[in-house]
Amino acid sequence: MQGEQLSTFHGRVPCTLCGEPAAPRAEQGRSLLEIMVALSILAVTIGAAVPALLDLQARFRLEGRAVELVTDLHYVRSEALSRNQTMRISFHADAAGSCYVLHTGDMGDCSCASNGTALCSDLDNSIVKTVGLAASSGIRLQANVASMLFDPGRGTTTPAGSINLIGSDGKTIRQIVNITGRTRTCSPGGSMSGYRVC
Repeated sequence: MQGEQLSTFHGRVPCTLCGEPAAPRAEQGRSLLEIMVALSILAVTIGAAVPALLDLQARFRLEGRAVELVTDLHYVRSEALSRNQTMRISFHADAAGSCYVLHTGDMGDCSCASNGTALCSDLDNSIVKTVGLAASSGIRLQANVASMLFDPGRGTTTPAGSINLIGSDGKTIRQIVNITGRTRTCSPGGSMSGYRVC
């Protein structure tokens, strides 16, 4: 009888003094082994994703510069027409990278540096825009012409040429400019998926 009172007194808690069996305890927390397995799976997943993300970032950077170049080619062509003045895009390279400059005047009148600065030797000429591509950016510019002249009277671009934007992994996007100033984009040898091969 006294055991019954103690059991009732304790409510749900088992009475070990009375001979009632203790209820099994629910597992609380995780073992060190389980935590290590989970961390290993997470590390493998992240390790597989990081290179793919870096490749994607390099691709977007290269494509962004290619789009900027096409936009600048269209812009210098439209500036020549709106100003009714010949305009140029000139390409330069130095030890630290490459660049291009949109300007008025003759081919050798204006130059640029890979840090984005530009200078014209003749004060009558003006710089419209300059773009520098430092080697540390992972993109370099390579043109088969030193400069292109956009003539508003004839509506022509001379000489026609091609400009390559080359990523540090060798993937290349080429902008081909024809005599009328129109551009076509392709990838030499198909190094960039999603672009026409040229």
